[in-house]
Amino acid sequence: MALFPLKIVCPDGVKFDGQVRQLTLRTTAGEMGILARHINCVAPLGMGRATIIIDGQKRYGACIGGMVSVVNGEVTLVPTTFEWAESIDAARAAASQQRAEEILAKTDASETDIKLAQARLHRALVRQNVASYK
Repeated sequence: MALFPLKIVCPDGVKFDGQVRQLTLRTTAGEMGILARHINCVAPLGMGRATIIIDGQKRYGACIGGMVSVVNGEVTLVPTTFEWAESIDAARAAASQQRAEEILAKTDASETDIKLAQARLHRALVRQNVASYK
């Protein structure tokens, strides 16, 4: 299989810049797979696991929000947050999940608190899932 250039750029810096064989990630419309010679496109990202095949090895990351673009064979991933599986603190993610579930269990929580807790819960679950691929 052919390789293509992938650059992962977050607000806190470049997370990856190199040649890869495949990228699979979650967009707001569902899973998207990218191989070399992919058609030009731009897609908004959801929350989920990104799987990247580098030198024949799979690497996983928690990819949350942002966008992906494919232009003339070059892929740029610009997530709001990106964490490699080996960098995720699973205990911290579990604590975040617990705090979110406590807010969601309250009967007097405001609509804003509920929406924020739902987003926090989803992020925590994605991070825990990706951390299991260490």
